[in-house]
Amino acid sequence: MPSHQCRQLVEQVANKLLQAQLKLVTAESCTGGWIACEATAIPGSSAWFERGFVTYSNQSKQEMLGVSTVTLEQHGAVSELTVREMAQGALAHSQADVSVAVSGVAGPTGGSVDKPLGTVWLAWAYGETIQASKYCFKGDREQVREQAVYAAFKGLLELVNSHE
Repeated sequence: MPSHQCRQLVEQVANKLLQAQLKLVTAESCTGGWIACEATAIPGSSAWFERGFVTYSNQSKQEMLGVSTVTLEQHGAVSELTVREMAQGALAHSQADVSVAVSGVAGPTGGSVDKPLGTVWLAWAYGETIQASKYCFKGDREQVREQAVYAAFKGLLELVNSHE
């Protein structure tokens, strides 16, 4: 995915959030702050981007976002329940209205039979609405992370559009 496509998508999300007077918070694991970086690369992003959490370790997911120990022990960091709790926790620990959360196996190590390399979970929350999707991206670490960032903004645009 060319980066200009991602930039156009981020600008669309920015415009929608501005129009709706909504603020965004990110909760990132495998992308390491890349979603927040793309958001804040847009001039004037302080009008719609509230903050970002980079919660790479399980402990940080618990401390900063309130992800349950039981969820992490029973389902792992790369799971639907974990990203849902990350998305909810990001909203609860910020002044934002909309959140996106991501956790995945970017590689080159760390994959398993159940969660092969490229497995990424994303969740988006807005009010009472929480949506989550599992992706199986192909490519190296950089490509998996880049695809996750693009999918994060694509999901944000769909979520905000669905609430118009």
